[in-house]
Amino acid sequence: MTSHVMPTYGRLPVTFTRGEGVWLWDDNNKQYLDALSGIAVCGLGHAHPAVHRAICEQSSKLLHTSNIYRIAVQEQLADRLIENSGMDNVFFCNSGAEANEAAIKLARKFGHERGIDVPAIIVTEMSFHGRTLATLSATGNTKIQKGFEPLVEGFVRVPYNDINAIKSALEKNPNIVAILLEPIQGEGGINIPGNDYLNQIRDLCNQHNLLMMLDEIQSGMGRTGKFLAYQHNGILPDVCTLAKALGNGVPIGACLASGKAATLFTAGNHGSTFGGNPLACSAALAVLDTLDKDNLIALAEQKGQTICLQLSKHLQNNLHIKDIRHKGLMIGIELDVPCLGLVQMALDNGLLINVTQEKVIRLLPPLIIDEAQIGQLVDILSRLITQFTDQLSPVSHYAA
Repeated sequence: MTSHVMPTYGRLPVTFTRGEGVWLWDDNNKQYLDALSGIAVCGLGHAHPAVHRAICEQSSKLLHTSNIYRIAVQEQLADRLIENSGMDNVFFCNSGAEANEAAIKLARKFGHERGIDVPAIIVTEMSFHGRTLATLSATGNTKIQKGFEPLVEGFVRVPYNDINAIKSALEKNPNIVAILLEPIQGEGGINIPGNDYLNQIRDLCNQHNLLMMLDEIQSGMGRTGKFLAYQHNGILPDVCTLAKALGNGVPIGACLASGKAATLFTAGNHGSTFGGNPLACSAALAVLDTLDKDNLIALAEQKGQTICLQLSKHLQNNLHIKDIRHKGLMIGIELDVPCLGLVQMALDNGLLINVTQEKVIRLLPPLIIDEAQIGQLVDILSRLITQFTDQLSPVSHYAA
């Protein structure tokens, strides 16, 4: 059957029709354990009753009025996000890319107010910030940039987790006004920096009067065991972007600002037709309520630790495993060979996973995953990894 959808994705051969918690069912009623959460979106799993109620109740009252009027539920959500983050104010939009676009505009306005005509932003290799022209240009992936040149200028790229590279860039370029990076790189392969990397960047931004801008689109909303990943370091950025799990599947993005960044935008500087509409904000409030009520953030670190310890035990003799790393429920299993074939193998066995950077199995399970489901996830995945790597070598790498 011909599809009239643009072929912008290499879609897997499955169509899901319903979900509940960590489970999805396809159009043949086959059941799957979702260890990807719609790429870190469905932190509360599928068809969560609190989100369902919020959507139904709000849709029966009001969907949209536009931002030329005050929106009470938007203001309530802003209050909650500021309370949880320590930031000062927030701009609402519809996606992570839009949130990062807002951050980039804030940086440029900050630069112009400092008298810098061509402001530049330090970004990192292996990063991912979106697919609009500006966020694509900020992203450290030449594959997704190819064919869309000329890229947006004004980005200075450095290696991730290399504070000396940032210092060197600052010495060479007096037009740098901000540093934009992910606290943990998701698309880049679950890359976790040194414990004091973010603290050192915060210090550099203070010394050089720069904006520290953190993309928490994948790492935020409790996934790492804190509401926001930067809270592990006891710091406060000038700008922080959110999306993905904020609405648990309802599109919403947010650009949070603090201190000198919080006063940059004034009326007419930025906008969004749908951003922060009553439906999306009601869903997001239900997400925040549930995270608090069910203590899901505090449990995320424990659950991630359990998954990684069990995987390490099962795979301890597998010579193709380079590393198993995690921060909360952001988990990466790095092999020494490309392993994209594991995605289809897992799908055939009722498990949804992802492979990024060709060699890193990425797990982003819902925060609601329980002990029994963790056991199922580990058992299926470790068995499949063993099968996959045993095909590469006649030597058995699995502990007997």
